[in-house]
Amino acid sequence: MDDERRTGSATTDEDERTADSRSTSDSPRVTDGGVTAASAASEAVHRQAAADDAEPPRSALVGEDLAISYPTTEEPVVECTRVDIPEGEMTALVGPNGSGKSTLLKTLSDHLAPDGGAVALNGRAINEYGSKELARELGHLSQENDSPGSITVEDLVSHGRYPYRGTFESVDDADRAAVERAIDLAGIDHLRDTEVGQLSGGQRQLAWIGMVLAQETDVLLLDEPTTFLDLHHQLRVMETVRRLNREKGVTVAVVLHDIAQAARFADYLIALKDGAVYDWGPPADVVTEGLLADVFGVEAVVEGTDHGPRPVPIRPLDG
Repeated sequence: MDDERRTGSATTDEDERTADSRSTSDSPRVTDGGVTAASAASEAVHRQAAADDAEPPRSALVGEDLAISYPTTEEPVVECTRVDIPEGEMTALVGPNGSGKSTLLKTLSDHLAPDGGAVALNGRAINEYGSKELARELGHLSQENDSPGSITVEDLVSHGRYPYRGTFESVDDADRAAVERAIDLAGIDHLRDTEVGQLSGGQRQLAWIGMVLAQETDVLLLDEPTTFLDLHHQLRVMETVRRLNREKGVTVAVVLHDIAQAARFADYLIALKDGAVYDWGPPADVVTEGLLADVFGVEAVVEGTDHGPRPVPIRPLDG
């Protein structure tokens, strides 16, 4: 199977749950010299034991014993024993640049075949699904989107309905209704007749989000959907995704750079560092001063709010 043979998203050409450092102990103490010996590594045993004792939620999407690389890399860039995307919940993948978030999401969506291990969707090996069958179950928005600039936004969103049509079948009333719902959810009705090539980066991102929403899948994977968007539209997108999760029960996995935004909207966080799962769990458990120091390299304090933990960065840590 080619590394990017499969597609769980609608494109115009049809295209770690190893909590390595879960901790119930106090966060590492941060001094002017950085994190002391009470590091995340020493906390792993305690937090892993606590995680093992807890009743895990049912997972819609599971990756086990994954080793993931690209043709240009000699060694795996992501390795994890297990990663779970709980059914009916919203999970955010967080971590610094190069930590493996997007790579892991590509493998979970069957866009990038792992060198080792397997991914299962609803208990079935994901590589057993046909392309259209998978696209009816799982929608995927990547960072690498391309479409003819001459098509309109409405035409682009309509491509999200391709999994439901045969080769010679035309658009029906159900397709039209789904497209209208997606356009409304994405907030792009005023752009529907605009050619994609005339859109700004943020507008184009919203159009692609509309297309993947038109698939109306039970599982939705989004790779940095707020890229290029101003704060208003970032919040609009995140609230839309959250509403789909809450009202329709859609299982969501989303890659986000903003850990505060992730903690605000997600039920679970998967924190990655150097291609491995560093921690996994509810935001209140994962977003700690120790994680911010060890994973993101910043000294910070974490404030509790009604909307979840809010990290307040103070300064970068050396090394």
